[in-house]
Amino acid sequence: MMLAPYACDPERSRGRQFAEPAAPTRTVFQRDRDRIVHSTAFRRLVYKTQVFLNHEGDLFRTRLTHSLEVAQLGRSVARSLSLNEDLVEAIALAHDLGHTPFGHAGQDALNDCMRDHGGFEHNLQSLRVVDHLEESYPQFNGINLSFETREGILKHCSPENAQAIEDREPGGIGRRFLDGTQPSLEAQLCNLADEIAYNAHDIDDGVRSGLITMDQLHEVTLFEDFHHQVLDEFPELEKAKNQRRLLFETIRRMLSAQVYDLIAVSQLALSTAMPPSPDAVRRLPPLLAFGSAMRLQSIQLKQFLFRNLYRHPQVMETTALAKQVVRELFDAYLHAPHELPLNFGVGIDDIKGRNGWPPTPARLVADYIAGMTDRFAAREHERLTGGRLLG
Repeated sequence: MMLAPYACDPERSRGRQFAEPAAPTRTVFQRDRDRIVHSTAFRRLVYKTQVFLNHEGDLFRTRLTHSLEVAQLGRSVARSLSLNEDLVEAIALAHDLGHTPFGHAGQDALNDCMRDHGGFEHNLQSLRVVDHLEESYPQFNGINLSFETREGILKHCSPENAQAIEDREPGGIGRRFLDGTQPSLEAQLCNLADEIAYNAHDIDDGVRSGLITMDQLHEVTLFEDFHHQVLDEFPELEKAKNQRRLLFETIRRMLSAQVYDLIAVSQLALSTAMPPSPDAVRRLPPLLAFGSAMRLQSIQLKQFLFRNLYRHPQVMETTALAKQVVRELFDAYLHAPHELPLNFGVGIDDIKGRNGWPPTPARLVADYIAGMTDRFAAREHERLTGGRLLG
């Protein structure tokens, strides 16, 4: 497929932190994607919480299935906008590699534990995973991804963290957070595909769990409009035995509407701005977006999910237990570092002391906990404390 002038061209990539010869059959971004898929952190996503903990059911989304859904949505939109599909896929598959066990509860608890040690943020941790924590190559820590993939992974960054990255990597991926510029269009697209994916699948998982009902969803305009449309076309789906089909078809149409809205609005913005290159994109305001009506409907849906699912008493009860597990794990390892695996976090001798290595003891513990799956964290907590809180 022909790339638009504003798409990231692998032949013009800004390269890797450690120079490597080109692959004979794959582009830079295809190679990034393959490294991500074969990483240890990617495999762990299958047992990491999205909303429901791993032991709560086999059919709920995990960080892995969520990442695959984001990649699928991202590639579909990228094709319509003539963007680089391989780069979009690489960013999408890597964007949650730094997520803790137990979802946002785990992140919040680990951030509290790290408050006096630089804090913890899963987005920055995803970058730390691909830059430092993976141990696949003899020459360097991490998996040595391209600038463009790393730029897309780093979705958020505080000025303090951005400056720290800039100090280590002048003019690199931290720079845009200091000078107010934008990432590539492929990175902008992944952020929106992420939003579309989790809004839709959290409805599905919420109804499947019984914590939200179809009747409650009638207050959500985006859902209600397509719910009525589906029943007008397929009235037999109103029967109790067909409720799963009704929900799935409604969500499918919601997804399609958001995707088509994003494509139409973004195509208009791109044709108006006509950026001649990816670097020109970085100097412009964000060009990929929903229309105003769809944005308002998306916000309404998020607010509904926040009130009725994420703050549901049953979810909050589990969340509190998950936070306790993370806090007690952190304290246990910090006060008994011999409980960590032998040689965990030990980098290659010739690059220790550079790029944030070696880490402090607290950061080492945070790295280890962040890499855990839900079930491993629960088992380790039981082993170290003698108490069983989850699973």
